[in-house]
Amino acid sequence: MPPQANCALPAGFQLDQYRIVRQLSLGGFSIVYLAEDELGTQVAIKEYLPNSLALRKEGETEPQVSEEHLPAFRYGMKCFFEEGRALAKLMHPNVVRVLNFFRSNGTVYMVMQFERGRTLHDMIQKHRGTLKESFIRAVFVRMLNGLREVHAHKLLHLDIKPSNIYLRADGTPVLLDFGASRQTLMVEQPILKPMYTPGFASPEQYERRDQLGPWSDIYSVGASLYSCVVGSTPLRADERMKDDTLQRVSETHAERYSTQLLGLVDWCLQLDPLARPQSVYALQKALAQQTPATATATTTTAATPHPPWFTDLGSRLKAFIGRS
Repeated sequence: MPPQANCALPAGFQLDQYRIVRQLSLGGFSIVYLAEDELGTQVAIKEYLPNSLALRKEGETEPQVSEEHLPAFRYGMKCFFEEGRALAKLMHPNVVRVLNFFRSNGTVYMVMQFERGRTLHDMIQKHRGTLKESFIRAVFVRMLNGLREVHAHKLLHLDIKPSNIYLRADGTPVLLDFGASRQTLMVEQPILKPMYTPGFASPEQYERRDQLGPWSDIYSVGASLYSCVVGSTPLRADERMKDDTLQRVSETHAERYSTQLLGLVDWCLQLDPLARPQSVYALQKALAQQTPATATATTTTAATPHPPWFTDLGSRLKAFIGRS
């Protein structure tokens, strides 16, 4: 079945104890709504509705799923439900709060706290490669607090990108829209079209899914940092694996940002999972180092694109790989 457009539930629709206000977003895997509970509190509701498996037409409530795709649809629904159950256990200011999850209309819904603000993607589009280094560091150090909590619960995000990093009115970042259930469904149902985000997904999300780990999220963090620095999305990982033409930001942007920050971005974007930071803590510790931005590129910077701590880490990793 080719991808198709699913119709959203209409405004005013009563969904369990919530009333739909309007559609917020529509993706290949789900539809997100703004809704209100019985007390008038606004929430965001995510509906499991993969358009490669199910079709809901105008005026209908339940999606139509063919007999052929029913096992995959039900398995994905189970993964989505389990993801909601796991996320509901997370209580962290930098991770979206899951308030409820339930079954209805032949599918599953995840109710989340509604956040006001703007996405990091909006900020990048507005400033186009001129974001201040202090802003970038502040956003990512706090966002990584949330990601550390996610990993501590044996979960992976698997869809980190600027549009999933939400900035509240006070500037506090919040991680949104986990892709874990999509990745699980992909592994078990190879007939499905992959649901990763090109440019931000790690190499192992394309063809080595048995190697997924915290380092996979770290690649996506590096791609998001790259977008902040450059103002555009990096070359997608599957293309890099064929012919890696991605230029190191430590070579292209040394006049605007510190060598330390740029080396960190290059470190996260290594194609080899073992060559990246292996934990969020290691990445966060390096990111928290406040190094003044370099005014101009020097001969030393051009000759040595990575700071000493980066080079030393590479040597240690090579030694580790040689022993294994």
